[in-house]
Amino acid sequence: MITSRLSSKAQTTIPQPVRAALHLKEGDEIVYAIDGATVVLTRAPKEQLDNPFTSFSEWAGEADRRAYAGL
Repeated sequence: MITSRLSSKAQTTIPQPVRAALHLKEGDEIVYAIDGATVVLTRAPKEQLDNPFTSFSEWAGEADRRAYAGL
């Protein structure tokens, strides 16, 4: 089992074996999924971070991609 300690500022370091398993590097974002008393930590998908409109399916058409490409 891999552990880390919570600081007085509610911060923790992600242990190296976890960073290696998720291929995390400085600046990467992580996602927390909470299910009762269990939390699953995953690496945020890169395409989700690069395109702020991916969560809006109504803006997922080709015309919308062209219209928002220069933003």
